[in-house]
Amino acid sequence: MTAPRYVPVADWEQLPAGYTHPDVAAVAVNSKGRVYLFCRAEHPVLIYERDGRFVGSWGEGVFTMRTHGITIAPDDSVWCTDDAGHSVRRFTPDGKLLLMLGENAGKPSDSGYDGSNITTVARGAPPFNRPTNLAVAPNGDLYVSDGYGNARVHRFSAAGKLLASWGEPGTGPGQFMLPHGIAVDLTGNVYVCDRESDRIQVFTAEGRFIREITDVQRPTQIVLAGGLMYVSELGWGAGQRSFRRGPIERDLPSRVSVLDTSGTVVTRIGGPNPCAPGSFCAPHGLAVDSNGDLYVAEVVWTIAGKAGRVPPDCHTIQKLQRIE
Repeated sequence: MTAPRYVPVADWEQLPAGYTHPDVAAVAVNSKGRVYLFCRAEHPVLIYERDGRFVGSWGEGVFTMRTHGITIAPDDSVWCTDDAGHSVRRFTPDGKLLLMLGENAGKPSDSGYDGSNITTVARGAPPFNRPTNLAVAPNGDLYVSDGYGNARVHRFSAAGKLLASWGEPGTGPGQFMLPHGIAVDLTGNVYVCDRESDRIQVFTAEGRFIREITDVQRPTQIVLAGGLMYVSELGWGAGQRSFRRGPIERDLPSRVSVLDTSGTVVTRIGGPNPCAPGSFCAPHGLAVDSNGDLYVAEVVWTIAGKAGRVPPDCHTIQKLQRIE
């Protein structure tokens, strides 16, 4: 196939005066082409038209400052995953709460995690301990990656009943070192970004391991669209350690990869300058609209901004237009 090309759209976001978002944790697009950003900021959910015109915001005072994942279901309801809030909630498009998943929502489950790093996760635990993202299956079932303080995937019915969970800490099949992003294909197979093991694991709807995709680095989110897999990937710094690959010998910049259904790379987007248009500092979430255009959300402050490694005006949301 001919590799698609993408060009950054300059000044796409028309951010209202007084609004800021040093971190944009996630992005999603609804059936009308409206773009929803999930921010670690005073105004958590920002809504834009396809051309970047601001529509509105909601969620003020509802979430912690560790907002993490946003997913828009086929009915345009909005699922928000709050990492530090240990919660996954469903809202109307304008922010009315409809449903909260989990019997103990808001309280961390007991995985042994002590809050310092993922190596302290001793066992898989019930929902939730710092969950990361949600995906909606074709049959309406819900899959949640449960993430920084756990090592599991949870499957819920559309009504919110817990059906099953799988996963333990580790690097073997069905084990996770930070399950971070998640998607479900048209056949019901589940794709999980196993971030700190540099791989995407693929499972049946019931959680049986099928295969792994390893030509990725620190994958944060995956979107399946138009027969392609779009993956946002954090960079590695020399001296860091991958749980699967071992020590990292040289700096590897952040990027977005486009793969075919077999996991073969079609194209990669990004370069060494993290703040250049079309390159990335900390890609954490992404979305694809009906035109094939990309939206990439970045947690710049968390990864690099607060350490002073990038300037304060480094982009935290980019739109990249697909050029055939």
